Amino acid sequence: MSPSQESVYPEYETETSQTSKLIRKFKETPFVPIGMGGFAAVVAYGLYKLKHRGEMKMSLHLIHMRVAAQGFAVGALTCGVLYSMFKDYVGKPKE
Repeated sequence: MSPSQESVYPEYETETSQTSKLIRKFKETPFVPIGMGGFAAVVAYGLYKLKHRGEMKMSLHLIHMRVAAQGFAVGALTCGVLYSMFKDYVGKPKE
């Protein structure tokens, strides 16, 4: 589409761009990206420590890293749910 042509649906394109959707979702649920980042950090740390695990068996190391990554993701989502419940029920007074 050239700059001289006007869009047929300008409101639709501006409201549904991928970055605007992503930013809106991050504002609605701020703990989801925190959980995703923590999960990625635990996985990166686990891959780094894979070389320097010492005498620990590979399967035991992988189980520990999986539990840590899942725990971080579930903990962040739980905090997000508690935050949204607090915001909905305690933060807003009943009308």
